[in-house]
Amino acid sequence: MLHMSNLLKLENQVCFPVYSLAKEIVSRYRPFLEELDITYPQYLVLLVLWEYRQQTVSQIGEKLHLDSGTLTPLLKRMEQKNLVTRMRDTGDERVVNILLTPEGSLLQQRAKAVPEKLVENLHVSTEELLLLKNVIETILSNLNK
Repeated sequence: MLHMSNLLKLENQVCFPVYSLAKEIVSRYRPFLEELDITYPQYLVLLVLWEYRQQTVSQIGEKLHLDSGTLTPLLKRMEQKNLVTRMRDTGDERVVNILLTPEGSLLQQRAKAVPEKLVENLHVSTEELLLLKNVIETILSNLNK
């Protein structure tokens, strides 16, 4: 049991190693994503679009836990790189549909090696990463109850 005077020590915080690991993982992605000329947030958007092909801005935001104020400039940059097309919905002008371009679709083939390269770079087993992922998902789902 932690003594009250130890509660505020950095080494006893759950948040700090989680924060540090998240930063470290994102930084380990960087060289692999630079080869594809995309950023980590762009990679996340592409993962969604490779799976669903077309999404609204709000659907992407919901899946990635990002608000439209963060997503809109990100999607504009992706459109400038010719990875996505942004189209206003004909039925509701407030809705913006995001579609993959042929270039965005082709990038999926080149990105297939990224997860494997990342696992190698982290020097942990796939099983350990899956265990970590499952624990994190359990905590997140319990927070949303």
